[in-house]
Amino acid sequence: MSDGTDTGRYLRLTVDLVVEVLDVDALQAAALAEIRDPQAELDDAERQEQIELVNSDETGAAALQWLIEPDHVLGLVEHVTEVEPREAMLGVEPSDGMLEDEDDHDHDHDHDEPGH
Repeated sequence: MSDGTDTGRYLRLTVDLVVEVLDVDALQAAALAEIRDPQAELDDAERQEQIELVNSDETGAAALQWLIEPDHVLGLVEHVTEVEPREAMLGVEPSDGMLEDEDDHDHDHDHDEPGH
């Protein structure tokens, strides 16, 4: 058994998730509570900058970024004691409510029957 200190294996997980914002004000309030939390490790200038960013973003995207952590994504995977989040880069942007299908070849099941 490995103790995790030798050369590790890394898997990069990419998730596209569309959420519907039901209450932008409540979403922003939750994000502001995170930003104001002393454990957020922000200095006063950074804290004020993030507060203004969240308040000025009518889409709620800036707020949502504050409410997602790598540990949360691991909740999508069962038996997560075997994996540990190392690093995450998160992007949230406005959507039309549908996932854009960038790679048609990923959906082979759409092309299983010849002649259709």
